[in-house]
Amino acid sequence: MITSYDFLIETYKTERIKILSAWRGFHDDDLLVRPRQDDVRGRNLLEQMVHQCVSEDYWFQSMLAINVTNNPLPDNETRDNFIQQYANDSRKRCSQLKRKSEAWWTHTADFFGVPRSRAWIMTRRIAHSSHHRGQLTFLMRMTGQDLYSTYGPTADTGGLMQNNAPTIYLFSDEKNLLNGDSVKKHRLPVFDNRQVTERPA
Repeated sequence: MITSYDFLIETYKTERIKILSAWRGFHDDDLLVRPRQDDVRGRNLLEQMVHQCVSEDYWFQSMLAINVTNNPLPDNETRDNFIQQYANDSRKRCSQLKRKSEAWWTHTADFFGVPRSRAWIMTRRIAHSSHHRGQLTFLMRMTGQDLYSTYGPTADTGGLMQNNAPTIYLFSDEKNLLNGDSVKKHRLPVFDNRQVTERPA
């Protein structure tokens, strides 16, 4: 079914890949690393993955009336199992969203006590997930991982976009992403002291 809200489905489809790519960018021994190890307020990778799965499941069930699973968490909480679980559940959500009518998107639902359209809620869900992914990329830098593109260039892919730095994603497609630990990542350029910030020291 084609509606004027298809752009939200397409955005959600790309955002789920970006979330999975962020998780795949870590190593298994990064699961319990916090921004500050003595401060439990900063979620570690495991807590971030749990929150993403539980939070998104709650929003979709309670606000968008879409239920795809009885348990949004994997039985064995490994990084790869979270990747597979979230990939499957979010794929099912995409499939259900594609079947929704124009009227469904404009229908008002409860958003933490405030009435909002489902289109508004979906926009907010995407922004919420993006916020948490930003926290993950910061944690990724702290743990010494290479930072591939999310939307455009990074310091690791070539620096600033105004200097024509390339966009390089971790993997070429979802299949390789899901098999990621056994698939070769895209090669990053050698860092050569190129400018990576608008305010270099």
